[in-house]
Amino acid sequence: MATRKKAGTHHVVPNPEGGWDVRRGRASRSSGHFDTKRDAVDRAREISRNAETELKIHNRDGQIARSDSYGNDPFPPKG
Repeated sequence: MATRKKAGTHHVVPNPEGGWDVRRGRASRSSGHFDTKRDAVDRAREISRNAETELKIHNRDGQIARSDSYGNDPFPPKG
């Protein structure tokens, strides 16, 4: 039987000192710091796929611009 990984969220967020950070939801420390948003998003997608989590990509102002799911989504959706 396959083991299930913990559900959660990863975020790509602007760093106040410049660049972009990849963070696990509610974490105070980042999983990685990148000069460009593109590099941060590429790494965050890799982490999120491996951890089977949601990925939230934020704009410079902090608003969520895009959301992707790499989790255990039912297909077809229930309901």
